[in-house]
Amino acid sequence: MLIAVACTHAGCASESNPGGFQTEGLYDTNIHTVAVPIFANRTFYREAEFKLTEALTKEIELRTPYKVTKSGSADTVLTGTILNVDKRLLSRQYNTGLAQEVQVVVTVSFEWKDLRTGKVIRKRSRFQGTGEYMPSRVTGEPFEVAQHEAIGELARDIVSAMRSDW
Repeated sequence: MLIAVACTHAGCASESNPGGFQTEGLYDTNIHTVAVPIFANRTFYREAEFKLTEALTKEIELRTPYKVTKSGSADTVLTGTILNVDKRLLSRQYNTGLAQEVQVVVTVSFEWKDLRTGKVIRKRSRFQGTGEYMPSRVTGEPFEVAQHEAIGELARDIVSAMRSDW
Protein backbone atom coordinates (compact mmCIF):
# COMPACT_ATOMS: atom_id res chain seq x y z
CA MET A 1 0.00 0.00 0.00
CA LEU A 2 2.90 2.34 0.78
CA ILE A 3 4.36 1.76 -2.69
CA ALA A 4 1.02 2.52 -4.35
CA VAL A 5 0.71 5.81 -2.44
CA ALA A 6 4.30 6.78 -3.28
CA CYS A 7 3.83 6.00 -6.98
CA THR A 8 0.56 7.94 -7.11
CA HIS A 9 2.13 10.96 -5.40
CA ALA A 10 5.17 10.90 -7.66
CA GLY A 11 2.95 10.71 -10.76
CA CYS A 12 0.93 13.77 -9.71
CA ALA A 13 3.98 15.85 -8.94
CA SER A 14 5.82 15.00 -12.14
CA GLU A 15 5.97 17.84 -14.66
CA SER A 16 6.54 15.35 -17.47
CA ASN A 17 3.28 13.60 -16.66
CA PRO A 18 0.77 14.76 -19.29
CA GLY A 19 -2.13 13.22 -17.37
CA GLY A 20 -1.12 14.75 -14.03
CA PHE A 21 -2.08 18.00 -12.37
CA GLN A 22 -1.12 21.40 -13.78
CA THR A 23 1.81 22.97 -11.96
CA GLU A 24 1.52 26.46 -13.50
CA GLY A 25 -0.19 29.35 -11.75
CA LEU A 26 -3.79 30.35 -12.30
CA TYR A 27 -2.89 33.83 -13.52
CA ASP A 28 -0.58 35.09 -16.27
CA THR A 29 2.75 36.01 -14.66
CA ASN A 30 3.57 38.49 -17.45
CA ILE A 31 0.79 40.75 -16.21
CA HIS A 32 1.34 42.81 -13.08
CA THR A 33 -1.19 45.65 -13.20
CA VAL A 34 -4.81 46.15 -14.28
CA ALA A 35 -6.68 49.41 -14.82
CA VAL A 36 -10.41 49.26 -14.07
CA PRO A 37 -12.17 52.39 -15.33
CA ILE A 38 -15.77 52.89 -14.28
CA PHE A 39 -18.05 50.65 -16.32
CA ALA A 40 -20.55 52.30 -18.67
CA ASN A 41 -24.20 52.01 -17.63
CA ARG A 42 -27.00 51.74 -20.19
CA THR A 43 -29.72 51.27 -17.57
CA PHE A 44 -31.87 53.59 -15.48
CA TYR A 45 -30.37 52.14 -12.29
CA ARG A 46 -27.96 54.87 -11.26
CA GLU A 47 -24.74 54.16 -9.40
CA ALA A 48 -24.70 50.48 -10.41
CA GLU A 49 -21.59 51.23 -12.49
CA PHE A 50 -19.76 52.62 -9.46
CA LYS A 51 -20.76 49.66 -7.29
CA LEU A 52 -19.63 47.12 -9.90
CA THR A 53 -16.32 48.89 -10.53
CA GLU A 54 -15.61 49.03 -6.79
CA ALA A 55 -16.50 45.33 -6.35
CA LEU A 56 -14.25 44.39 -9.28
CA THR A 57 -11.34 46.38 -7.90
CA LYS A 58 -11.66 44.69 -4.52
CA GLU A 59 -11.95 41.20 -6.06
CA ILE A 60 -8.90 41.71 -8.28
CA GLU A 61 -6.82 42.92 -5.34
CA LEU A 62 -8.09 40.09 -3.10
CA ARG A 63 -7.97 37.08 -5.42
CA THR A 64 -5.28 37.76 -8.03
CA PRO A 65 -1.59 38.66 -8.01
CA TYR A 66 -2.44 41.81 -10.01
CA LYS A 67 -2.36 45.36 -8.65
CA VAL A 68 -5.14 47.75 -9.70
CA THR A 69 -3.68 51.01 -10.98
CA LYS A 70 -4.41 53.96 -13.28
CA SER A 71 -4.79 53.43 -17.04
CA GLY A 72 -1.59 55.30 -17.92
CA SER A 73 0.66 52.93 -15.99
CA ALA A 74 -1.22 49.61 -16.30
CA ASP A 75 -0.24 46.52 -18.30
CA THR A 76 -3.90 45.74 -19.00
CA VAL A 77 -7.31 47.36 -18.83
CA LEU A 78 -10.67 45.83 -17.89
CA THR A 79 -13.58 47.76 -19.42
CA GLY A 80 -17.25 46.98 -19.63
CA THR A 81 -20.85 48.05 -19.86
CA ILE A 82 -23.88 47.28 -17.72
CA LEU A 83 -26.43 46.37 -20.37
CA ASN A 84 -29.51 45.54 -18.36
CA VAL A 85 -30.93 45.24 -14.85
CA ASP A 86 -34.00 43.04 -14.86
CA LYS A 87 -36.45 42.15 -12.09
CA ARG A 88 -38.11 38.73 -12.25
CA LEU A 89 -40.99 37.72 -10.02
CA LEU A 90 -40.21 34.37 -8.41
CA SER A 91 -43.19 34.00 -6.06
CA ARG A 92 -46.29 35.77 -4.77
CA GLN A 93 -47.88 35.77 -1.33
CA TYR A 94 -50.70 33.25 -1.25
CA ASN A 95 -53.34 35.47 0.38
CA THR A 96 -52.53 38.89 -1.17
CA GLY A 97 -50.92 38.14 -4.51
CA LEU A 98 -48.14 40.65 -3.75
CA ALA A 99 -44.56 39.89 -4.72
CA GLN A 100 -42.95 37.67 -2.11
CA GLU A 101 -39.61 36.92 -3.75
CA VAL A 102 -37.99 38.80 -6.64
CA GLN A 103 -34.83 38.02 -8.57
CA VAL A 104 -32.59 40.76 -9.95
CA VAL A 105 -30.46 39.91 -12.99
CA VAL A 106 -27.62 42.26 -13.92
CA THR A 107 -26.22 41.75 -17.42
CA VAL A 108 -22.83 43.09 -18.50
CA SER A 109 -20.35 42.81 -21.33
CA PHE A 110 -16.65 43.21 -20.61
CA GLU A 111 -13.27 43.17 -22.30
CA TRP A 112 -9.83 42.65 -20.76
CA LYS A 113 -7.12 44.01 -23.03
CA ASP A 114 -3.31 43.98 -22.91
CA LEU A 115 -2.27 47.62 -23.34
CA ARG A 116 1.29 46.66 -24.33
CA THR A 117 0.26 44.57 -27.35
CA GLY A 118 -3.32 45.67 -28.02
CA LYS A 119 -4.44 42.03 -27.79
CA VAL A 120 -7.79 41.22 -26.20
CA ILE A 121 -7.17 38.68 -23.43
CA ARG A 122 -10.80 37.97 -22.50
CA LYS A 123 -14.09 39.20 -23.86
CA ARG A 124 -17.55 38.18 -22.72
CA SER A 125 -20.94 39.39 -23.87
CA ARG A 126 -24.17 39.20 -21.90
CA PHE A 127 -22.48 37.97 -18.72
CA GLN A 128 -25.03 37.75 -15.87
CA GLY A 129 -25.12 37.92 -12.10
CA THR A 130 -28.23 37.33 -9.99
CA GLY A 131 -29.52 38.21 -6.55
CA GLU A 132 -32.81 37.80 -4.73
CA TYR A 133 -34.78 39.88 -2.28
CA MET A 134 -38.10 39.67 -0.47
CA PRO A 135 -40.06 42.92 -0.70
CA SER A 136 -43.00 41.65 1.39
CA ARG A 137 -44.00 43.40 4.61
CA VAL A 138 -42.53 40.78 6.93
CA THR A 139 -38.95 41.11 5.71
CA GLY A 140 -39.26 44.31 3.72
CA GLU A 141 -35.90 43.95 1.97
CA PRO A 142 -35.11 46.70 -0.53
CA PHE A 143 -34.11 46.16 -4.17
CA GLU A 144 -30.53 47.16 -3.28
CA VAL A 145 -30.06 43.90 -1.33
CA ALA A 146 -30.45 41.86 -4.52
CA GLN A 147 -28.52 44.36 -6.62
CA HIS A 148 -25.58 44.14 -4.22
CA GLU A 149 -25.70 40.33 -4.35
CA ALA A 150 -25.85 40.29 -8.18
CA ILE A 151 -22.96 42.76 -8.48
CA GLY A 152 -20.86 40.73 -6.04
CA GLU A 153 -21.52 37.57 -8.06
CA LEU A 154 -20.59 39.36 -11.29
CA ALA A 155 -17.34 40.67 -9.79
CA ARG A 156 -16.35 37.18 -8.60
CA ASP A 157 -17.21 35.61 -11.96
CA ILE A 158 -15.39 38.27 -14.01
CA VAL A 159 -12.25 37.86 -11.88
CA SER A 160 -12.55 34.08 -12.30
CA ALA A 161 -12.63 34.63 -16.08
CA MET A 162 -9.28 36.44 -15.77
CA ARG A 163 -7.52 33.15 -14.97
CA SER A 164 -5.08 31.67 -17.47
CA ASP A 165 -6.33 29.13 -19.98
CA TRP A 166 -5.82 25.56 -18.82
